[in-house]
Amino acid sequence: MELHDVWFVLIAVLWTGYFFLEGFDFGVGVLTRLLARNRPERRVLINTIGPVWDGNEVWLLTAGGATFAAFPEWYATLFSGFYLPLLVILVCLIVRGVAFEYRAKRPEENWQRNWETAIFWSSLIPAFLWGVAFGNIVRGVKIDRNLEYVGNLWDLLNPYALLGGLVTLTLFTFHGAVFTALKTVGEIRERARKLAFKVGLATAVLALLFLGWTQIDNGDAKSLVALVVAVAALVAALAANQAGREGWSFALSGITIVATVAMLFLTLFPNVMPSTLNEEWSLTVTNASSSPYTLKIMTWCAGIATPLVLLYQGWTYWVFRKRIGTQHIAEPAH
Repeated sequence: MELHDVWFVLIAVLWTGYFFLEGFDFGVGVLTRLLARNRPERRVLINTIGPVWDGNEVWLLTAGGATFAAFPEWYATLFSGFYLPLLVILVCLIVRGVAFEYRAKRPEENWQRNWETAIFWSSLIPAFLWGVAFGNIVRGVKIDRNLEYVGNLWDLLNPYALLGGLVTLTLFTFHGAVFTALKTVGEIRERARKLAFKVGLATAVLALLFLGWTQIDNGDAKSLVALVVAVAALVAALAANQAGREGWSFALSGITIVATVAMLFLTLFPNVMPSTLNEEWSLTVTNASSSPYTLKIMTWCAGIATPLVLLYQGWTYWVFRKRIGTQHIAEPAH
């Protein structure tokens, strides 16, 4: 296996880790409006992800940085062609981080409610747009002989990509609801389980349509295995949720995300951005990659840094592993 193939796999792993981890805190952000009935319950939801949301975003930064260094042509075409959607995602992530930090800085109800609304929208919009973006990457876009994107914004809003956006939005919300049930106690835990079942059913229908469409258009035997794993894990996650086994349900919903992302990258390889104008103009792991020397240096750096990142992030989750409820929310000091 060539180094550019290795780095294609590593970038797929980084995006998988990002969607697994950031997926549930996007979902929790959406649930601040769908599940929480009052301010203490919204504080419970926000507190479940408060210690970890910023660490989860490290995976996005690493995936973007790795793409820039390992496949500069892919990075350039992707970020120029998808400029507006990616800019909206970036703005949402900035607003979301500010909202987490500033929400409790002042006691006024309007102040806190406005920041909580910002958390909701800045979680929902990226959860949808990431699916749209990856749907277009897998489907292919208008790339010319100079390896440049020549389409427009409306080309990105096609039925396949929009369906992908609905899949990631519902899947992340389901993942977040299961995580909420795993991390809370009392009434909010029971309501999270009930909502997870409803959202999970919608997710199953949308995911089956999207993954089936992907398999018919671009799939092979390997992607079919990933499709079966994704659907089976989602059904098992629903069953575990109904049985009150939140830990198993969360793990299985995570496997659903892993298998879904794996299927998308399997159908993509060896392309990194197919061209809908001419197959020969597609960006591939070969014509979009950096030099072998660059990839070799990156491999050594990744081999040293990655275990350290996994260790400190795993430690964070271990420290903040306990459940919380409204009884743990202190009354405002003001």
